[in-house]
Amino acid sequence: MPTITPAFADVTASDSTLRRFLHGLPGVDAVGLEARAASLGTRSIKTTAKAYAIDLAISMIDLTTLEGADTAGKVRALSAKAVRPDPTDRTAPATAAVCVYPDMAGTAVAALAGSGVKVASVATAFPAGRAALGVKLADTRDAVAAGADEIDMVIDRGAFLSGHYLKVYEEIRAVKEAAGSARLKVIFETGELSTYDNIRRASWLGMVAGADFIKTSTGKVGVNATPANTLLMLEAVRDFRERTGVQIGVKPAGGIRSTKDAIKFLVLVNETAGADWLDNHWFRFGASSLLNDLLMQRQKLSTGRYSGPDYVTVD
Repeated sequence: MPTITPAFADVTASDSTLRRFLHGLPGVDAVGLEARAASLGTRSIKTTAKAYAIDLAISMIDLTTLEGADTAGKVRALSAKAVRPDPTDRTAPATAAVCVYPDMAGTAVAALAGSGVKVASVATAFPAGRAALGVKLADTRDAVAAGADEIDMVIDRGAFLSGHYLKVYEEIRAVKEAAGSARLKVIFETGELSTYDNIRRASWLGMVAGADFIKTSTGKVGVNATPANTLLMLEAVRDFRERTGVQIGVKPAGGIRSTKDAIKFLVLVNETAGADWLDNHWFRFGASSLLNDLLMQRQKLSTGRYSGPDYVTVD
């Protein structure tokens, strides 16, 4: 198994010690959290800074297709778009990754070979996570064997909400081991965790268990990434690094569709975790339609006008 951070060896010794640790975390001031997220969202970003922010946001996208109707052709087309988002402008940066189901990972790997764009694959019976551990581990190993660079796993929300924290912890560690050298993003499905206190506990549980990234959501429920839940997770990774020296990434996913919203999230990153996270190794957007709006706003900045409806491809 992966090495346990020495600072948490006692914490993870039993279900009771883990529960004591997680419930001993400071309670979240919901009103204060939402007010700070809203305040940061009013920051005005103009001209040169906006152009920089747009390119940074493009470079942070995990361009995603997670539909039952996905085909190899769709994945190849999405991969081509990830490598060259704007075929008319070679200065547009590539996205960080393409995110697909495990059975499509091999197709994405072949399409992205030599490009530098990563292949991320959802695993562990995404999105519900309702499967035996052996099935989840096989799902993970299949994706890694196909060449996936990153694994996005979902936690067992039922176990978490029932207070079975050690079960969730051990499952994350088992998936981390099965993922090998692939980076592990742990998805909490914040919309199902009900409270900010639970989101804070899930964040620390994921980090203690060895997550390389903590991720808000699957994009498959009503409430996904919000400024407030992302701010809370950014505070968690900041505090975790202060305590352990280990840096963990954050990935808001689902519902971020506009350039304006993406820039708000980047402000949250800078003002909360700091500039060290303003890099696609440490911050990602899980998105399918965000890229199109970023490209249109990018072109508006460079030419002073919007292109017609055919300027960007429809995902």
